[in-house]
Amino acid sequence: MTGTLLLIVGPPAVGKMTVGQEVAARTGLRLFHNHMAIEPVMTFFPFGTPAFGRLVDGFRRNIIEEVAASDLPGLIFTFVWAFDHEEDHTTVQEYIEPFRSRGGRVVFVELQADQEERLRRNVGESRLAAKPSKRDVEWSRNNLLEMDANYQLASQGRFDGRDDYLLLDTTGSTAAEVADTVITHFDLPRLDPVTA
Repeated sequence: MTGTLLLIVGPPAVGKMTVGQEVAARTGLRLFHNHMAIEPVMTFFPFGTPAFGRLVDGFRRNIIEEVAASDLPGLIFTFVWAFDHEEDHTTVQEYIEPFRSRGGRVVFVELQADQEERLRRNVGESRLAAKPSKRDVEWSRNNLLEMDANYQLASQGRFDGRDDYLLLDTTGSTAAEVADTVITHFDLPRLDPVTA
C-alpha cells in the first residue's frame, strides 16, 4: 500500500523545512522541501520565469509520483500555498492525487508564525545552508515582505474541523516540539530508537 503524504504549508520562513526534517528523522518519511526543486532550476532560469515554473512543477510532480508508486513509507512535501489563488488549490490537489489514487494517506499541517519571528528565521543558519538563493538576505527579506503583502498565506479557517488537517503556531516552539505534535496528532509511525 502507498504510504503517507504529509503536506506542510505556510508562509516563507515559518519553519516548514526544519519541522519536516524533524518529522523525517522520527518517522522515516522522506523530506522533499520546496527548495529542493527551486534551487537547481535557478541555476538556469530566474525565479518566476515561465521556464522556471515549468521545470520546478515538473520536478515536484515526478518526485511525488515516483514516491507514491514506490515502497517508501511516504513523503513530506513543503509548499507556500497562496490560499486566495485558485490555481494553487488546483495544484495542491494534483500533487496529492498520486497518493490518494493509490489509497495512500494524505494529511496537511499549516504552520503560522508572526512576521517578526519569520524575519528572524529568514537569516537562520540552517535556512541559508539549505537554500542558496536565500543567501541574498536583502532580496529574501523583500521577497518575504512582498509575499505577505500580496498573497493570503493563511487558510483563515478554510479547513477547520477536518481530520486530515492541523494548524499550528510555531512562534514560540522549536521544530522538534512541533514535529512531535504533528506525529502524535496524526499517529504517524515512529522509527524504533537506535540501541547501542
